Amino acid sequence: MFGKLGEIGSMMKQVGQMKAKMQEMREQAANMRFEADSGAGMVMATVNGALELVSIKISPEAMSGGDVEMLEDLIKAAVAAGQKKAAEGMKAEMAKLTGGMNIPGLDSMLGG
Repeated sequence: MFGKLGEIGSMMKQVGQMKAKMQEMREQAANMRFEADSGAGMVMATVNGALELVSIKISPEAMSGGDVEMLEDLIKAAVAAGQKKAAEGMKAEMAKLTGGMNIPGLDSMLGG
């Protein structure tokens, strides 16, 4: 009987440790940067680990044609690619945290 209580206590301690690590990872995510471009580098988007757009750079060549619709598409593509890279990067970080275990609902707990 006491053996099972000890196991439960140990599991609860591990859950608490993982929760603390997840909080730390959430905080670190805001400082992580992922870059992606579109239009052969005409638009460069930088996204953080929380999938937030941090910066966008548009080369003068992208503006020279005057095609606003094309520029809008390039911006959307660069931001989407940056967010995809960030999501994949954060998933890799999560796999390190969990030892590769797929824990249902963990993405949402991390804010993903």
